[in-house]
Amino acid sequence: MSSYAAELFSLRGRTALITGGSSGIGQAMAEAIGRAGASVVIVARRPAELAATVRTLEEHGVNAAAISADLGDRAAVARVCAEAPEFFGDIDILVNDAANNIRTPMGDLTVDDYDQTIAVNLTAPYLLGQHFAPRMAARGWGRIINIGSQQSISAFGDSGAYGASKAAICGLTRSQAEAWSARGVTSNTIIPGFVLTPLTEPAQAVPGRVEALAARTMTGRNGLPADFAGVAVFLAGDASAYVTGQAICVDGGFSVH
Repeated sequence: MSSYAAELFSLRGRTALITGGSSGIGQAMAEAIGRAGASVVIVARRPAELAATVRTLEEHGVNAAAISADLGDRAAVARVCAEAPEFFGDIDILVNDAANNIRTPMGDLTVDDYDQTIAVNLTAPYLLGQHFAPRMAARGWGRIINIGSQQSISAFGDSGAYGASKAAICGLTRSQAEAWSARGVTSNTIIPGFVLTPLTEPAQAVPGRVEALAARTMTGRNGLPADFAGVAVFLAGDASAYVTGQAICVDGGFSVH
């Protein structure tokens, strides 16, 4: 790679906080952002998976740390806000990937299902943004990357409360962009297609489902976590300074139909 390209996409000197960073898309983005030069703090619930991911990141030469937290608990979110900067300094890049995926039929959803979904998928990203974005703005530089879903823009597969939360993420992104872009903090949403991750394992178990979803894309295949490495580095750095408030589909053309 030329020195120009390396500098354009370098994240050296930056610190990233990535929720849902121990598996799937979040893990792939944590590795990509870390290998581009940033120090990385990952957040998820399971200590063993967090520890394994930190080891993997460190094997790639990444400064990495982990916080175990249930982001459906506001007290835990507050703890993440307090603890995350203690590892490598102030957070420059916030990636909101953690989500739950309660996808029962709409008529069968309980109030508890709704509350859990909104707490993890929308309230936690909102609270993390409210805490870190003003601090980024005070320093004149920051990046927020929110992870949406096909349900952000369309309904299928028992979208339910999950679809409502992911549609709201796009609205949150626009509000964050409006609030802070003039002070150097961009906010964008990545909208995946159907990606083969632990989160989608229930759908993968349905006979014929994986093949049908792959056929709906223009690339002829479903997504993999590695497909999000490049867009993560782009949106996390200086190369995307004039991109904000956008919903960017990384879905093999799934949403074009």
